[in-house]
Amino acid sequence: MAKYVYPAVFTPEDEGRYSVFFPDLEGCYTCGDDLKDAIFMAEDVLAFTLYGCERSGSRIPMASTVKDISATEGEFINYIACDTAEYARMHNNKAVKKTLTIPEWLNDAATKAGVNFSQTLQEALIEKVNL
Repeated sequence: MAKYVYPAVFTPEDEGRYSVFFPDLEGCYTCGDDLKDAIFMAEDVLAFTLYGCERSGSRIPMASTVKDISATEGEFINYIACDTAEYARMHNNKAVKKTLTIPEWLNDAATKAGVNFSQTLQEALIEKVNL
């Protein structure tokens, strides 16, 4: 999981709305009720799309530069950033049961000390994978 930046094309629509699409990512598009909402929605759909690619092992295309993308009159191009690790933390919190083995003496000492095994493992894994 990583941080990404991709250019998005914003197209003004009726009543202040915007359509947004990412030329580098097939099927990655959204819209918003106003510019602020469109930017928020663009970040969300970008993270959703790239997180899906990461999980499925699909190839993630390189991001174009703004100068490589053409916009029609009235459209504009803006970079959108996302963090798929943050997206995963927000949207994929389902608990997963893991079975593990530790020495009996360590189990006894940790139990006596009131250690929360699940919390300790989560904290250690977060540190180990640099999140």
